[in-house]
Amino acid sequence: MFEAITRLFNKPEAALSSQDPKLAVAVLLVHLASVDGQMKDEERKTIRGALVDHYELDEASVDRLIKEAALRDAEAVDFYRFTSALTALEMEDRIEIIRMMWTVVFSDNKNHELEDNMVWRVAELIGVSSRDRTVLRNQIAKAQS
Repeated sequence: MFEAITRLFNKPEAALSSQDPKLAVAVLLVHLASVDGQMKDEERKTIRGALVDHYELDEASVDRLIKEAALRDAEAVDFYRFTSALTALEMEDRIEIIRMMWTVVFSDNKNHELEDNMVWRVAELIGVSSRDRTVLRNQIAKAQS
């Protein structure tokens, strides 16, 4: 226990803040991919593709971002510190985040109830309407089938 506390206080300041939208989105996607118990290769590839496409990142940058996201996800107790960074974004950006989330959910051709619940909670926290969330879910599910 003392080692964990010591590591917490001796941890070097991370290059990315939890308030950085890129990191916040990456954390949410990483968590989403593993919320059903395991992250599948399809989900891993989809996360990489979504981050590369949306943020125009190179391979090395996306690798660093996903590694940092996994660390932040392991330390997190809730989504608030990540979703609060996203509420200031334009609505179209927030809708795009939910689209990315659905793409990860359906990348393995399954919609696990825990994944569905997480997308619903994040959408609520960042102010994306139930209607928009449902329309996106149906669009992505249809495109993946």
